[in-house]
Amino acid sequence: MIETIGGSARPTDCILVVDFGAQYAQLIARRVREVNVFSEIVPYDLTAAEFAARKPAGIIFSGGPASVHIEGAPRIDPGIYELGIPILGICYGAQLIAHQRGGTVGRNERGEYGRTDMVVAEAGVLLSDAGEGTQTVWMSHFDAITGPPNGAAVTASSPDAPVAVFEAPAVGLYGVQFHPEVHHTPCGQDLLCRFVYDVCGCAGDWTMTSVIESSVAAIREQVGTSRAVCGLSGGVDSAVAAALVHRAVGSQLTCVFVDTGLMRAGEGEQVVETFQKTQGIELVHVQAMDRFFKKLAGVTDPEEKRKVIGELFIRIFEDAAAGISDARFLVQGTLYPDVIESGTKDAAKIKSHHNVGGLPEDMDFVLVEPLRNLFKDEVRTVGSQLGLPDEIVWRQPFPGPGLGVRIIGEVTPETTAILQAADLIVRQEVRDAGLEREIWQAFAVLPDIRSVGVMGDERTYARPVIIRAVTSEDAMTADWARLPYDLLEKMSSRIINEVEGVNRVVYDITSKPPGTIEWE
Repeated sequence: MIETIGGSARPTDCILVVDFGAQYAQLIARRVREVNVFSEIVPYDLTAAEFAARKPAGIIFSGGPASVHIEGAPRIDPGIYELGIPILGICYGAQLIAHQRGGTVGRNERGEYGRTDMVVAEAGVLLSDAGEGTQTVWMSHFDAITGPPNGAAVTASSPDAPVAVFEAPAVGLYGVQFHPEVHHTPCGQDLLCRFVYDVCGCAGDWTMTSVIESSVAAIREQVGTSRAVCGLSGGVDSAVAAALVHRAVGSQLTCVFVDTGLMRAGEGEQVVETFQKTQGIELVHVQAMDRFFKKLAGVTDPEEKRKVIGELFIRIFEDAAAGISDARFLVQGTLYPDVIESGTKDAAKIKSHHNVGGLPEDMDFVLVEPLRNLFKDEVRTVGSQLGLPDEIVWRQPFPGPGLGVRIIGEVTPETTAILQAADLIVRQEVRDAGLEREIWQAFAVLPDIRSVGVMGDERTYARPVIIRAVTSEDAMTADWARLPYDLLEKMSSRIINEVEGVNRVVYDITSKPPGTIEWE
């Protein structure tokens, strides 16, 4: 069976972000980390004893969609207020503090949404960088705090939020009605910084260098003298996890790279070059393209394709791993968003989310997940510091089944070759335009339709290619990228002229939601 012990190292200073169902809970955690302090998202139904056991330097209550006045609204264990741990409430979190600690929360006749001018009467601690006067903040609330908690001073207000900011330093309670975590609040990051440093007294020594040092020590302690195996997918997560474990245990690690034939153009060769030759990591390279194309013959249903690709990957990986004597540990590139998406109630447990294709529970391995406390941008920084090339570190996210879910309909060597060629052009042009790091993903999709065209005075009946490009911070939501018309024109021209079997190019302008980033 797959067992989990240990885990990545946890820093001494930690800010716990309590999730009340906010769309911005992850963003709050990221903003805290940006000032070099570790943060972790936890559910609101932890007990005061469970909070105390985690020994946080501070706690932040997130916003949320509920009203404190409705039955069943999220509540916090009142004992938390007696722990002596500083607490900052944001939006619903601030209203909850007021509601539970002697203040009042009124039901407005109208909400307050978007950019709002807030009048700062007294800078206090939270707004000491901004000073008194008018500040622009991002509001998103219907209810509003009308009376502060017992012993708290009101330091700022807005037309529809009489208590826009309150502070009660004597009892360690602070609240803001607006959202400091979003970029639309210019003073927001400074405010979070003041809470983390001035109120909570954090040292600010959580850097990617310290993450590497502590993770290496934790991996060495966990693995000991045993052997470990890592399934490389070609993506940044498994690559960085492998490099980090190799830094810790060296030749005790063997990587297995199953080449499905469904990767982007040139990526298979690059994985082998990077890990076998440049990094000096022992690599088992399994070339299995023919086996995958044979299994996918005639399969058109998206879920069936995923199942076929995943199951075959598992069988091939099992065979390769079985040949590595005494391999007890399995290295996975699981990230913090993977853990969060399993439900913050279980955020302290390993998510049954296996980056090497959904490994079965009957595999006899103990998991090593050195990246499970990190967001994607943090993983990229770690990869760079470990010496991985930019081509690996800044590789865009790629679905586990590869191009198999970007080819609508049957996956064949011919359709794969068409898509690889078109996708390469898209990525080249985005890179040459200097937009590679501004865009979350840019890729091509090959639909299973034909359209009429004219090429060289002759009628054609060929495939279209769909270009998909999105901007995002964490892939949970995404907006379609406003690529320059000249860039789109160049992509279209090159694809039609250079890729045989294509006579039309279209651009997908659907955001997520309502669409998804991938087409299947």
